Amino acid sequence: MATVGVIGGSGLYQIEGIQDVKEVEVQTPFGAPSDKLMTGTLEGTPVVFLPRHGRGHRISPTEINNRANIWAMKKLGVEAIISISAVGSLKLEYKPMDFVIPDQFIDRTAPRRHSTFFTDGIVAHVAFAEPISSEVADILYRSCEKLKLTAHKNGIYLNMEGPQFSTKAESELYRAWGCDIIGMTNLPEAKLAREAEISYATLAAVTDYDCWHHSHGTVTVEMIIECLTRNVENARKILKLSIPKVGKLKKFSAAGALQNAILTDLKLVPEQKRKDLEIIIGKYAK
Repeated sequence: MATVGVIGGSGLYQIEGIQDVKEVEVQTPFGAPSDKLMTGTLEGTPVVFLPRHGRGHRISPTEINNRANIWAMKKLGVEAIISISAVGSLKLEYKPMDFVIPDQFIDRTAPRRHSTFFTDGIVAHVAFAEPISSEVADILYRSCEKLKLTAHKNGIYLNMEGPQFSTKAESELYRAWGCDIIGMTNLPEAKLAREAEISYATLAAVTDYDCWHHSHGTVTVEMIIECLTRNVENARKILKLSIPKVGKLKKFSAAGALQNAILTDLKLVPEQKRKDLEIIIGKYAK
């Protein structure tokens, strides 16, 4: 069985059927992950959970240590990541309480976000035309169908910087670009997961329409939190169905992503950098 990682809120841990739950503290060359990781099994499938913003939601999107988070997942043997994310809708048909499983991203984050492991003496250019692993996305969509939850397959996730929300002009610009949903977190995760040869898919929970919508002025924080709470309950149900199916997959599209991607002669890579990336590049460095 493949090990499946889940990145999202701490409320996702409470999935019926999770067994052998343990807290694991992972030290990484890139600093501390967002929090301790939780390991367990679901129907025999090993699972690793990580709250993206830390328990208590204390880490801003800009401050998330994505390199440490993905490195820790790799260290614990994760082969596929399901990322749960709250998003705003940029299209009328994507309503609050819907789920979206995007297949593309547009990056509007600031340069200070670290979204590659390959710096300081080593260069790699990983193919990223298809950022979402379709085999994991398909399972998520079929699980939504089985649960009779409204889900939209494919679409563009605009990853903004935050922590402020968009201006109305920005929101209209992103709509003009053809974007479907907007969030602050998933693209750096997806880039790093691909470099670590971990298959990645997003399950985006729509909590509200972005500020372009005429109802924006009547949306309150309480309404968004209520919608998010209900979405977390549905996300648990989706994960309960999806995780065992992902664990049974025999092939992952991100496997071998680094093959032919590392341009640096590995003999020239600084020794410390080789050690730091051993779990990622080790099989190519022999």
